[in-house]
Amino acid sequence: MENKKGYKWEVLVLLWIAFFLNQADRQVFNVVLPLIKSDLHLNDVEVGMIATIFNLVFALLVPLAGYIGDRCSKKWIIVASILLWSGATTLTGFSSGVLMFILFRSTATGAGEALFGPANYATLADYHKKTRAFAMSIHQTAYYLGIITSGFLAGYVGERWGWRNAFYIFGLVGIIHGIVLIFRLKDKSGSRKPEKDKPGLAESMKVLFYIPTALILTIAFSGLIFVLVGYLTWTPVYLYEKFNMSLAQAGFHSMFYTHIAAFLGIIIAGRFSDKLAKNKPGRRLVMQAGGLLFAIPFIVLMGHSEVNTTVYIGLAGFGFGRAFFDANTYSVLYDVIPEKYHASATGVMQMVGFAVGSFAPLILGYLKSIIGLSSGISFLSIIWLICGILLLVGYRFYFKSDYERANAMKEAAI
Repeated sequence: MENKKGYKWEVLVLLWIAFFLNQADRQVFNVVLPLIKSDLHLNDVEVGMIATIFNLVFALLVPLAGYIGDRCSKKWIIVASILLWSGATTLTGFSSGVLMFILFRSTATGAGEALFGPANYATLADYHKKTRAFAMSIHQTAYYLGIITSGFLAGYVGERWGWRNAFYIFGLVGIIHGIVLIFRLKDKSGSRKPEKDKPGLAESMKVLFYIPTALILTIAFSGLIFVLVGYLTWTPVYLYEKFNMSLAQAGFHSMFYTHIAAFLGIIIAGRFSDKLAKNKPGRRLVMQAGGLLFAIPFIVLMGHSEVNTTVYIGLAGFGFGRAFFDANTYSVLYDVIPEKYHASATGVMQMVGFAVGSFAPLILGYLKSIIGLSSGISFLSIIWLICGILLLVGYRFYFKSDYERANAMKEAAI
């Protein structure tokens, strides 16, 4: 079946649905958070801790997932991950306190989603060679649509039938899709690397920290994830409380404008990036810095506006700016990292980024009780200011030599 004409597009569809459910499941908790807090009498620090532990578990397991993905069947890793996070999402609906949320939501769901990423992208790349960029672009739309859909549906279900049913529904749909993948998804023949070409785990983790540009990119990526995780966790609550919206309205508005703008932004950024970086690849770093710096006033607008419309403008500008970072992240990383370390370096960068980002829900939950969510959200702009300046430093002082070193190693290998 894997050699059947057109099967690679079926793989894209299967993985698109899986990634859609991955992002949708991740957002359910954030959308129905006010109902959970009210029902179980949780405080802001407790719910922030649940989200923080989820991201910590994800961060710790991502590099291990990449390491396993190079050595085991990607199909069965994908299937196991979907069944794990979907089963855990379903069980989250039975939670009656913080400890059960930490077990089902933070630990089990976080582990399942961590296992999914490396095998998912590697399988898509295995089947799409000449059509890889197009397939990856289509696949990325699942991220935006999953969050937008979950933002509305989880709130709608939660308000009408209770927050527990939101977890049951999303979890059971994922389990069904996992069963479908058992019968329809196949590993690509010959996709395994020879053992000699597989770097060790310790070696893979060290290489990222010895290349200045890669280290700077990792720090900036961590700042990006910190702000995004804080935004995803607390913005639905912010709109729900400040503007007296329904959960469905807060879930939709908090996610729609940002991710539609990000969708448009990443298309524009991708086209400009290829042109600007044709003779000077380091310009990708400048585009990333420009995206973060562009978004700063919009983050402040998100936090301090008293009118719905201007908050939506802030959300859209924030999403549009972050797209210029997203469009260039892995291109910059792969420009300065030798090819044999690409997958491993990706896992390590994600580990560091999500480990740092995991503290955003907890910190914002703490700040909420002291200075309020408006000021807490605006505070996130300072992080992107620092990251934007750091990326410009990387472009000015380090990128050229790191890029030339990586190219020299590639030519020596050939």
